[in-house]
Amino acid sequence: RGYVCENYGAPFRLPDLGPIGANGLANARDFMAPVAAYEDVDGPVEVVNKFCGNLWTATYDHSPLDVVAWHGNHVPYVYDLRRFNVIGTISYDHPDPSVFTVLTSPSDTPGLAGIDFVVFAPRWLVGEDTFRPPYFHRNVMSEYMGLIEGAYDAKTAGEGGFVPGGGSLHNMMSAHGPDRETFDRASAAELKPQKVDDGLAFMFETRWPVTLTPHAARAEHLQQRYDDVWQGLERHFRLLP
Repeated sequence: RGYVCENYGAPFRLPDLGPIGANGLANARDFMAPVAAYEDVDGPVEVVNKFCGNLWTATYDHSPLDVVAWHGNHVPYVYDLRRFNVIGTISYDHPDPSVFTVLTSPSDTPGLAGIDFVVFAPRWLVGEDTFRPPYFHRNVMSEYMGLIEGAYDAKTAGEGGFVPGGGSLHNMMSAHGPDRETFDRASAAELKPQKVDDGLAFMFETRWPVTLTPHAARAEHLQQRYDDVWQGLERHFRLLP
């Protein structure tokens, strides 16, 4: 039904665009906030509040949303991920996921965000003389990826694979990359402009390690033998004369 990320660090903001310039990625004009409204409702209303890691409930005899407006700097908002202006490569190599950042929660160390919210939206791939899908790598950031719809170009779908509603977690310094089927297909593909428009995926990237709850670790729908997707990858070294 959805994904939730709880941010314990600095408030989310738009990332610095640097050499991209004044516009691009997520534009401020595409974020929508509600107008002032109120509820004048009597009757029992259960209110849930989180405090110190625990959920607390209380029952009111009326709706607590009986205010005409609010005053301050924080409001709820929504953003349509398909409004994201993708910035991609036009010569060679695969850009770092940071170029797909929608919102960031910066830390005190530049380049190591508390959370980066990244989207892999429909886009053109036009890089020449390079491997198109995300390369094999490991880095200092932990990556939790989810698939909202369609397919992801670096993970094979199908039974036991990466399907909408699923998620994958690669903690910091964990090696990962495209599965063998994706590698074989991409290695043999003709390097011509390719439109990737059959999926919408996202990633929560954080400088902190992410641990599983006991409920998640024992879930029946876990993909078993996950490492098998890399079995069969062969060496491709070439000896020079």
